[in-house]
Amino acid sequence: MGRGWSFYRDLLPIVVIIGNECNDMGLLTLFKAATLQGMNNHVFVAYAYAVATTILIPVTYFSRRSRVVPPLSFSIISKIVLLGVIGSSSQVLGYAAVSYSSPTLASSIGNLVPAFTFILAVICRMEKLSAKSRSSQAKVMGSIISIAGAFVLTFYKGPSIINAHTHLSLLQQPISFLKSEDASWAIAGILLIADYFLASVWYILQMDILKVFPDELTLVFFYNVTATILSIAVGLLTVPNASDWKIGVDISLISIVCSGIFGKLMSNVVYAWALHLKGPVYVTSFKPLQIVIAVAMGVMFLDDTLYIGSIVGAIIISLGLYAVLWGKSAEGIDEDVGSLESPTTENVPLLQSYNRTETN
Repeated sequence: MGRGWSFYRDLLPIVVIIGNECNDMGLLTLFKAATLQGMNNHVFVAYAYAVATTILIPVTYFSRRSRVVPPLSFSIISKIVLLGVIGSSSQVLGYAAVSYSSPTLASSIGNLVPAFTFILAVICRMEKLSAKSRSSQAKVMGSIISIAGAFVLTFYKGPSIINAHTHLSLLQQPISFLKSEDASWAIAGILLIADYFLASVWYILQMDILKVFPDELTLVFFYNVTATILSIAVGLLTVPNASDWKIGVDISLISIVCSGIFGKLMSNVVYAWALHLKGPVYVTSFKPLQIVIAVAMGVMFLDDTLYIGSIVGAIIISLGLYAVLWGKSAEGIDEDVGSLESPTTENVPLLQSYNRTETN
């Protein structure tokens, strides 16, 4: 008999990951608002990582003292440093792309993450793929359907359903950055593709580390330390003018603090926990929801119009996500059944041998 339903393993990850995707889109929107006020994206990344690291120093210290934690080896530290290089590079590319374009474009191209991650997971043998397995078929088809739904939502509008007339502006003026018509979309698209490929590698490498070092908080701490050092070094090289590093008490400061606490710290801890529990393919299968969240935020806060294409795309994405989650759930049940049956199968030859001996 397989494992029964569990709130911790089956429902909580879904709720937490969806909440995390909402959090990430909100932070990305806040960052775009800050760049419109003149904040440099390299300065932003460096300060945000520094905020997260500053908070994590005492939290990680007292956490490691109060519980039994696995030892840190040179191999693990080396992999975490590499994780920091990949993660900070991905962040720099991503924020540079958003400064050229918009959060909506970022969330649209972000639909490539599940595909990249699935391919890398299969190559690294983290994900099982069998043409005859229903769970594998569901995961593959679900990923394709989700990505297709996201592109439907992005490129097909159709008739309007809701015309919003009020908006909540972060800058005390109408915000139009979700539709930045004068942005360098081609450059942003290239940067975003590179960003999301590195993000997929980041998920895979982090999963590899968590297999031998199952301490999410310590991993996130050392990752942030590495990313802080690298992002500050890159920032000083690209932004040598000291005046560009001055942050006033405005939307820029709010964006940095929120991104440091809720993004670089809390979001990374959530991702590490979910990766350790469910794996990279499961976690990244929620990425297509970002475009749905971006559209919803645009309708509620930015005076955008809701189109029928958004509804159709959201429904398709939901169906694809359900197929992926069903496939992962079915795969987990099969593994549990196999682990329960294997001891009995292995014992049969021994019992038969014992019976033959007694008969002789």
